[in-house]
Amino acid sequence: MTKLDTLLAGLARERSTGALQVGRSGTIFLSDGRVTYMECAQAPSVERLLAARGLMSEAALRRLPTDGGCERLLAEGPLTQGELQYAVLGGVLDAAFFLLPVSGARPKFRPGERHWLGGQWFFDVPGLVRECARRRTQLAEIWPSADVDTLPVRPLPRLPGHGVTLSRVQWEVIVRADQKATPLELAKQIGRPAYPVLLAVRRLAASGLLAAPDLPQRRKPGERPPHDPQAQAQPLGPPVTGDPTDLALLMRLKKALEELS
Repeated sequence: MTKLDTLLAGLARERSTGALQVGRSGTIFLSDGRVTYMECAQAPSVERLLAARGLMSEAALRRLPTDGGCERLLAEGPLTQGELQYAVLGGVLDAAFFLLPVSGARPKFRPGERHWLGGQWFFDVPGLVRECARRRTQLAEIWPSADVDTLPVRPLPRLPGHGVTLSRVQWEVIVRADQKATPLELAKQIGRPAYPVLLAVRRLAASGLLAAPDLPQRRKPGERPPHDPQAQAQPLGPPVTGDPTDLALLMRLKKALEELS
């Protein structure tokens, strides 16, 4: 079966416009061969990310496709162009992270179909693939086992030391953790992109702050898991077009990734 990134590369060469449905996992939208938007069942949608800010309800956001779309949202809504760009960026990179490795699905292309948010920001397929590889490498460097990505988050009832410093996302994870919700479920509850939540959970695990009987042994100080050294040498983030809005998007991507490191 053709790999999804190979299929997308073919659609890009053909300058296709439409929606590629990846089974029940999600949908990839293209315009003239460029990815404009991705949505994935595993990660919070842009509607959820925007609603979590308390500016608009998800119901109101879902009415926008037939009520003026993105242009009306920016013209009349309480969001700035930058806030919407940041939400779209988080949603697309999340969806790519989960969709591109999908196997076993039979993607179906629907020509001409567009997403109401698409057409303003563009991502190239090789850049998305490189960014997904970089993210997986970063996760493995923090904590080598992917089990914590799918297990319920169970913080220790007592600190292993005298004190601990938590990031904002780690604090939100700790506060929302109910011993049952997985990191992806917490991301939807918190209203943050899934990847920062996965990073936060892996860092909690590396700090010995999570209680789970089947977690692997912690690494010794300074010990790093094997990884592909070329993954870090790749360009940071997916290239975008030279339009001013896309250049601003790239700068926000760079800043966001640097803050996560």
